Amino acid sequence: MRGFTTKALHTRYPKKDVHGALRPPLYDSVAFEFENAGQIQQAFEGRVPAHTYSRISNPTVEDFEQRMRVLTESLGVIAVSSGMAAITNVILALASAGTNIVSSRHLFGNTVSLFEKTLADWGLEVRYADMSRPDDIQGKIDENTRALYLESITNPQLEVVDILAVSQCAREFALPLVLDGTLTTPFLFKSREYGVAVEVISATKYISGGATGVGGVIIDNGLFDWRRSPKISTLSKQYGRFAFLAKLRREVFRNCGSCMAPHHAWMNTLGLETLALRIQHSCNNAMDIARFLSKQPNVHAVNYPGLPTSEYHAIASTQFKDRFGGLVTFELQDKEQCFRFIDSLEIIRNATNLNDNKSLIIHPASTIFGEYSLRERREMGVPESMLRLSVGIEDREDLIMDMQRGLESL
Repeated sequence: MRGFTTKALHTRYPKKDVHGALRPPLYDSVAFEFENAGQIQQAFEGRVPAHTYSRISNPTVEDFEQRMRVLTESLGVIAVSSGMAAITNVILALASAGTNIVSSRHLFGNTVSLFEKTLADWGLEVRYADMSRPDDIQGKIDENTRALYLESITNPQLEVVDILAVSQCAREFALPLVLDGTLTTPFLFKSREYGVAVEVISATKYISGGATGVGGVIIDNGLFDWRRSPKISTLSKQYGRFAFLAKLRREVFRNCGSCMAPHHAWMNTLGLETLALRIQHSCNNAMDIARFLSKQPNVHAVNYPGLPTSEYHAIASTQFKDRFGGLVTFELQDKEQCFRFIDSLEIIRNATNLNDNKSLIIHPASTIFGEYSLRERREMGVPESMLRLSVGIEDREDLIMDMQRGLESL
């Protein structure tokens, strides 16, 4: 079987380029011409595979989707405009007013806002459970529950739960498990092997290869029987295993207009080619930095699943094959010290994103969680004293020297 990077490089485009281009060209086009009216009718009816309009499908986006499908060994992939668009489309496809989803309390700030504000206004209830306790999950599920939702590694709490145990719970109640795998990507974590029905990823982060293009992906692993989903069951009669993808492609994704731009798809495809190399280097750097920080007297706490002191070390080691991601969080004395530390850095940039090739640092409580009260942030596991470091691919010695400079400023 071919390895990850080999598949990323050599997955072939469905149609041979007329000029024999080794790399499929960028189709930055909106509309596509047909030879006659009958052909375009068949395309719109879905009776022949063809691109009609780039809001629905595009050759360059299709190439990216195909490569992601091969890398994930999934049933199908739909690329969308952002990671948040991926989450939104999935929830809109599965749930409706008066229903609920069961989720972890430890989620990315914008995901919490989507659940508690945007979708709540449309009648969706979110029930928070301790995802490390199957009994707590089961206690939150009722006849109106439509999905379980969690992150492979939570951002920024870096919580890791037993995903296989959660998927078994989902299967027991005939519910799809939806997983945000942004921090792991298919290189670190094979979600299909752990019973995940649908995976969503912000391709903007690791996949894009240096934050060159915004995007998201929705991955149907082909494990869930969509006849068990109230909103999708009727489509199963026509589309079978592809019912969920059909619900997205022919309705939710199409109508919401959350298509990925062809240029961003092209950049994300380039990013896939070096994904394994970049993530491995980022993981190695993160491990060394976490060890360095854990020895510093003015660092009050270090959170990284790769450290033996982490309560999540054992399960993360098993699920992610001893590679623990490129995100490290640590705590100083207070917010004032966090700001002073950030302002003294020269190499590590003060910016919000993950794996921009460059290392990036932010103060989560005042940025991506700034819209929440102090009490809410505490409940989410985001204290005022926390810093989030997205470790890039710079030389390890330069990063540690920069952090030493920051600690000396305190």
